[in-house]
Amino acid sequence: MTDTLRLTKTDNAEWPALPFDGWLETYDTLHRWLQIVGKTRLGLAPAQNHWWHSTLYLTARGVHTSPMPFGSMTFDVELDFIDHALVVRTSRGVVESFSLGPCSVADFYSEYVALLRGVGVSARIWPVPVEMSDTLRFDEDRAHASYDGAAAHAWWRALAQSDRVLKTFRGHFLGKSSPSHLWWGGFDLACTRFSGRTAPRHGGGIPNCPDYVMLEAYSHECISVGWWPGSVGSLEEPAYYAYSYPEPPGCSSAPILPDGAYYHSALREWILPYDVVRSAPDPEAALLSFCESTYSVAADLARWDRAALEREGKPAR
Repeated sequence: MTDTLRLTKTDNAEWPALPFDGWLETYDTLHRWLQIVGKTRLGLAPAQNHWWHSTLYLTARGVHTSPMPFGSMTFDVELDFIDHALVVRTSRGVVESFSLGPCSVADFYSEYVALLRGVGVSARIWPVPVEMSDTLRFDEDRAHASYDGAAAHAWWRALAQSDRVLKTFRGHFLGKSSPSHLWWGGFDLACTRFSGRTAPRHGGGIPNCPDYVMLEAYSHECISVGWWPGSVGSLEEPAYYAYSYPEPPGCSSAPILPDGAYYHSALREWILPYDVVRSAPDPEAALLSFCESTYSVAADLARWDRAALEREGKPAR
């Protein structure tokens, strides 16, 4: 299959189209590239609860690691989806980069590791994909080698819009909550709220992911909302999702907003197709209504202490 998505970085649609079958080969390649970069942060950043030290973040140009320590210096890695480059910057003023284009995962891995060494960084990167059935090592993977720059740019712009709304949603909560961050394992952007109570032991079972990862991630009751590009054989369209862990009885039949959102019984998540949001008269309001209504349903059914966890009115600026 050849990617057929044809968008340009000068396309001015604020919420760009991202047809699922138009960028699958780029999606598969880019997912593995981001795992390589994300595993750098996993290996070097100090541990945080729920593996938050391993996630990536949106920037004004793409996706980056945020600063990571190495010896007495710090450095960060950014994938720039405007100029299509991977850029490494260090606290010593060194900046090195290489262009993003059609390239096998193996060649990307080799060039990336060499670039890190060139700026004085060595990182332990386990070169095997996680959270997917594929176990082809990054340093041997020549099967995934597609990069449609227009598709990658559209994906990033969809993430950037979603990130902006999730940050607004996060500001309404006083309890413990995650940043809006990109999980390179599942390739999804997410923001998670916590009740403060411990949760039942998670069953694990995620492909190529040790169970202890999920035990840490779901150690406490949480309600998550996020954006996901979809998956072959599962949900074959980009969409927003929301779920509660553990899931209280009644979620599957509870009414939620906006029109077009529904409960996916196989995924056990609420789903709002991305196309419903981008085609709405007010996409931000549509997405916020999904975030707020699914949280309200799940928090009420799970009997969270909402009065103690939420703020009244808008957060102070």
